[in-house]
Amino acid sequence: MVYIREAHALDGRSPLGGGPMPIVEEPVTLKERSQVATVCMTRLALEPMPALVDTMDDTVSKAYAAHPDRLYLVGADGRISYRSGPGPMGFKPEELATAIKEELGLD
Repeated sequence: MVYIREAHALDGRSPLGGGPMPIVEEPVTLKERSQVATVCMTRLALEPMPALVDTMDDTVSKAYAAHPDRLYLVGADGRISYRSGPGPMGFKPEELATAIKEELGLD
């Protein structure tokens, strides 16, 4: 998982928060973004998944059209073997699970 720009910061375009969603302001440093990523991973129970944090110039987000969320599977050969539609409507973990099984030859 790569944590990108916060989609629901209080001072952002689509503020949300409460319940399992943390209430945060848009990070302005990489350290702050990393701290928010840690909070989000914990509050959304995603901790078992390894996570990286995008740079402040949003290099990964721009390269993969990732905002607000998107699922990709990169194969061992480096090619993209699955790309979801943009979230939240295109966020379909069951499709990713199928693609992982196919990639591993488990279908």
